[in-house]
Amino acid sequence: MRLRFLGAAGAVTGSRSLVTSGSTRLLVDCGMYQGVKRQRLRNWQPLDTDVSALDAVVLTHAHLDHSGWLPALVRDGFEGPVYCTAGTEDLLGVLLPDSGRIQEEDAAYANRKGFSKHKPALPMYTEADAHRALARLEAVPWNTDFLVGDLSLSLHPVGHIVGASCVRVADADTSVLFSGDVGRPGDLVMQAPPPPPASRYLVLESTYGARSHPPVDLLTSLSDAIGRTLERGGTVLIPSFAVGRAQAVLYAVDQLQREGRLPDVPVVLDSPMAVDATGLYLRHAGELRLKHASLGRLKRRVQLVRSLEESKALNQRTEPMILVSASGMLAGGRVLHHLARLAPARKNLLLFVGFQAPGTRGAGLVAGAERVKIHGRYVKVRCEVVEVGGMSAHADADELVSWAAGMPEPPDRVWLNHGEPAAADALRCRLVDDLGWRVEVATEGVEWLLEDAEVELAPSDRPIAPTPAGPARTPAFLASEELAPVRRMVAAYRAEHALVERDIGGLVLVAGSATAVPDGLRAGVFQQARELGMVVGTERLLRGEPVAVATVGSTGVAAAVHEGAGDVGASSVVLAEVDRRLSPATILLQLADPAVRRELCDRRTRALVAFPGGVGTLAEVFGTLERIRVREIRPIPVVVVGAGFWDQALDLARLQGERLITPEVAGLVRTVESVEEAWQAIQDWFEPARGAS
Repeated sequence: MRLRFLGAAGAVTGSRSLVTSGSTRLLVDCGMYQGVKRQRLRNWQPLDTDVSALDAVVLTHAHLDHSGWLPALVRDGFEGPVYCTAGTEDLLGVLLPDSGRIQEEDAAYANRKGFSKHKPALPMYTEADAHRALARLEAVPWNTDFLVGDLSLSLHPVGHIVGASCVRVADADTSVLFSGDVGRPGDLVMQAPPPPPASRYLVLESTYGARSHPPVDLLTSLSDAIGRTLERGGTVLIPSFAVGRAQAVLYAVDQLQREGRLPDVPVVLDSPMAVDATGLYLRHAGELRLKHASLGRLKRRVQLVRSLEESKALNQRTEPMILVSASGMLAGGRVLHHLARLAPARKNLLLFVGFQAPGTRGAGLVAGAERVKIHGRYVKVRCEVVEVGGMSAHADADELVSWAAGMPEPPDRVWLNHGEPAAADALRCRLVDDLGWRVEVATEGVEWLLEDAEVELAPSDRPIAPTPAGPARTPAFLASEELAPVRRMVAAYRAEHALVERDIGGLVLVAGSATAVPDGLRAGVFQQARELGMVVGTERLLRGEPVAVATVGSTGVAAAVHEGAGDVGASSVVLAEVDRRLSPATILLQLADPAVRRELCDRRTRALVAFPGGVGTLAEVFGTLERIRVREIRPIPVVVVGAGFWDQALDLARLQGERLITPEVAGLVRTVESVEEAWQAIQDWFEPARGAS
């Protein structure tokens, strides 16, 4: 048996794994990519295998990051069966057509408003494509073996949402268990997941691999945030995943209103998909912790909005209300129209109740973004933004370890997928340290032979790391003083060649160490640095030129920058010599000679972004401004993040008064508070150049 990861390796979405045994080819999950643009673009790429040669697909559950690419797979030529539980089949009958319809509506809206870069904007797939995919579904009973060619499969409950399962795949020689998404023991809606079945190998999700759900009083947290909003006459907007999370939110709000802890204001569910899913939960009450009567009461008390006209009519209402709408990460759908209307008013509340993947609108708003881009334009965010933990349907790190440890026998090896790199690696350490297991973080495109778990790494997957050209690696005559200029030239050429190989034209140079920031605030600086890596890695172009983030070091702020770029699968550059690789996409130029490093920076740097830091950071900022002043390098934008630090460290008015810098040079400096503002400042600086070209 062979295992190959075709998606969700280093990402929280896009789950797709290929299992082959003999002539049988099975795809486990067929998920849609969500989140940052670079990931979403992958939905338009063909599957990295022969679709027509697949014998079957098996789905762990109905969430779109595990099932949402199925219509595209069928459209592209897949003709086999799609196996799943009865609950998953029922939910997909709602989710997939709704997904196709939303994509058609969004494309039509973009074409009407003219904000899409594509002419015309097209849906990834249509509602008709979704119905063709539904025709391929075949429901199978729980805990029962069935055959697909040379493979035997069985589906076992894991909580999370209705129909969610782990999938055991076995042939004559071995077996592998795919966890799917594991639910929580104390979930508001779902039963606790039972222990997993026996299997020689395990593929385990790692969404919350680096987190423990906070021990919060969930109902009190909801009551406090919602209550103060309603008291000031505002509307509460709750972005929520339509399946599972929406039902939990409605149940919690209903309980608070019945207990008198929240006023009896209207509660609205604006999502046809969530409306239908709430009804379907009644058909699978055996999987639920909720009583049948509780779900029935929800359907009676909550205003269920189906039509687009009803949704638009909500914009005319001014009374306080609680509005639940999909999607949970603000990726698309009706919730964006509500957000555009409600975000500018301080009386309103945007309440997040679930995980926000890096690069999504939700993640940016939780991090403090002061504006958000919706349908091609920026909307000011003045409303209160609150994130409430404790409602996630995903097991956290402790719960994942506990669930996996419940296997009858320890697996020979574990692969971690469906998680950000940092989360997957944190969970890897837990499983190794706590259980003594052999654990790997999944790498996309790598195929494993499960009989002996030996990796076969394709040449294109091997990381690029230019080798230093220091004296220890060269013949003695090349180490002579006379040939120092030659060594510098070779080092410079090697660095340029590495950038060209990765299609990198310019660099966004990042400085900062957070040493000047109080301990309690450093985490915020590191988070901003990580977001900068994600933003540059996602946008990638300045004035049409491919760019990447670059640093001189690899710790602190620099490490966060590279981690952010790695989160979105983008290349980043470490200019100095370091002793470790930060991610497979990081290019280590290892330029030991400061002169070569400076020459490369002067030639390639398109912008300098400086976070608070020490002497080295200040030297980078002042040195750049001075070289611009004396015309050693061409002008570039110098963006400094954090007015509280830089207004004191970089007193532009005083420097101009003492004629240390010119007004023109001072005009290159932009002081910002957020990463979004930093990237916008860089783009704005290049705008005249774009307009002139």
